[in-house]
Amino acid sequence: MKTCKDVMTPNPVCCLPTDNVIEVAQIMKRENIGPMPVIDNTESQKLIGIITDRDLAMKIVGEGRDARSTRVEAVMTRRVVTCRADDEITIAMKLMSDHQIRRIVIVDNANTVKGIISQADLATRMNQPEKTAEVVKNISQANAE
Repeated sequence: MKTCKDVMTPNPVCCLPTDNVIEVAQIMKRENIGPMPVIDNTESQKLIGIITDRDLAMKIVGEGRDARSTRVEAVMTRRVVTCRADDEITIAMKLMSDHQIRRIVIVDNANTVKGIISQADLATRMNQPEKTAEVVKNISQANAE
């Protein structure tokens, strides 16, 4: 059985809560990523939230905020669904379906960011198209409501 470690993208690009959202958006564009874990500091790298390209669109552009003065902490999601690297991948897939999320952060016992799993990671690394399709379907249906 595959574990989260087998499927995750290790060492994802992270940001700090005090970072400016313009800088984060530029990093997302340059790295071609949609989610970015938010860590407390660069030494401990403890997960405290996540910010996504959708957060930037909805909470900055959609709410008419000034991107030049808005910090990540003002628009990040603080409650993050996580898994451990040694968890079976089916646990991550179930959590993604249950919580209608497109990515899940992988942390260790100290809540240090170790990786991230996205729908694309499931599709390209699982080699189980039926299970992957079911997860995508569950997330898409819930988000369409």
